[in-house]
Amino acid sequence: MAKSKNHTTHNQSRKAHRNGIKKPRSDRYESLKGVDPKFLRNMRFAEKHNKKGLKKAMAAKAVAAKAVAAQEAPK
Repeated sequence: MAKSKNHTTHNQSRKAHRNGIKKPRSDRYESLKGVDPKFLRNMRFAEKHNKKGLKKAMAAKAVAAKAVAAQEAPK
């Protein structure tokens, strides 16, 4: 008796393309599961303090914009 065929790629490409071959969806943020807890804790504080500095900078920018607007206003 002849050996039977074990595998073929016949029709596989057509089947795959019927629904379209799509790229895997990329998530916005990669999972932090399994990351060192000490690192995660530090990351949390770093984000918090970055926001703190950003708020201060935005406030300074608003004050400067007000000063410029007051200077340019006709009297």
